[in-house]
Amino acid sequence: MASCAGTPTAEEWADKLWAAVSAMDEYSALDTVAGALDAGLDAESVLLDVIGAVQHRVGIEWAANRMSVAEEHAATAINDRVLAALPIPRPDPATSRGRVLVACVDQEWHALPARLLTLTLRLRGWHVDYLGAQVPTGHLVAHIHRTGPSVVCLSSSLPARLPVLHAALTSCQAAGVPVMAGGLALGHDGRYARLLGADGWAPDARAAADRLAAGPLPAPPPAHQAAADLPHLLDQEYTLVTRDARRLVKETLLRLADRFPAMRSYDDEQKERTAEDLAHIVDALSTALYVDDDDLFTDFLLWTAEILTARGVPARALLPGLDLLEEQLHDFLRARRLLRAGRCAVAALS
Repeated sequence: MASCAGTPTAEEWADKLWAAVSAMDEYSALDTVAGALDAGLDAESVLLDVIGAVQHRVGIEWAANRMSVAEEHAATAINDRVLAALPIPRPDPATSRGRVLVACVDQEWHALPARLLTLTLRLRGWHVDYLGAQVPTGHLVAHIHRTGPSVVCLSSSLPARLPVLHAALTSCQAAGVPVMAGGLALGHDGRYARLLGADGWAPDARAAADRLAAGPLPAPPPAHQAAADLPHLLDQEYTLVTRDARRLVKETLLRLADRFPAMRSYDDEQKERTAEDLAHIVDALSTALYVDDDDLFTDFLLWTAEILTARGVPARALLPGLDLLEEQLHDFLRARRLLRAGRCAVAALS
C-alpha cells in the first residue's frame, strides 16, 4: 500500500519499471529508477524490491509463454543497464567490512542474481570482487590466492550445475576460504548447499548480506574427495550416465516416433526442440544421480511439463521418452528409481 502522503511503494515502482521493461524502453526504465531514488526509496530497496522483482517477473512471463526468448533477453539487458546506473558508493578501505569474492560457477550464465548480491554487499560496505558468469574453477582458485578474500559466494541457478558447483566449492575450501552458496539450483530450503558441504547458504541477496554481517562463516573442512560427501557416487551410475549422455539422447530420439506418433509430423525446428528437451532431461537425471534425490528430477520434469503445456505440448508427451530411457538403463538401479518417480509425477498431470 502507498503511504499516507501518497509516496509510491517499492511494489508500485516495480510496476512502473515492468511497464518500461516490457515495452523495451530503456530510457523510461532508467528514468523510473532515478525517480524512485529521488522519491526517497533507498538504494537497496530499488535494487532488490524493484529491479530484482521485475527480473523475477521476467522469468515467470517467459515460463508462461507470454514473453519470447528474444523479449526475455531484451528485458534482462535493460535491467543490466539499469543496475549499472545505480549510484553505488566507492568502497573505503578504512571502513570496509572485508573482501568478498562473488562468482557464478562454470557453465552458469545466469549472472543477474550474482550481480544483485554484489551490489547489495557494496551498498553495505563490503569490498567485492565480482567475476561474473561462467568462471572456470581453476581461475576462481587462482583469484582467491591472488586477492585473499575472507569468503567466496558462489551462485548457480540451474540444478544441472550442482556437480560443477560441488567441485568449485570444495576447491575454494581447499584454498582455506569458506563458501556461501546461493541460487535456485540449491533448492528453496538450501538442501543441496548443505548436502554438498557449503559453509553457508542464503535464499536471496538480502539474506546473504545479513548472514555475512552477523559474523564470519565457519572454517571450511579439510580437503577431501566428492565421494566423502556423497558416498552413493561409488556405484558409478552418475559417471556412466554422464559419459553416455549423448548416446542416450540419440537412441531415445531415434525410437521416439514409434512411441509418440505425433512426432512424425514434427518439422525440423520441433525435432530440434525435442532433442534439446531430451538432453535437458538426461542432464537432470545425471544431476539427480549425483545428489541421489528423487525430488530434483521430479521437480525438473514437472517444471518442463509446465513449460511444454504453456506452449501447446501435452505433459504426457514426456512419458515415452522416460520409458525409453528406463529401457536403456535397465541395469542402473538408482536411475530406474528416479525415472519411475518422475514418470508417476508426470502421469498424474494427465
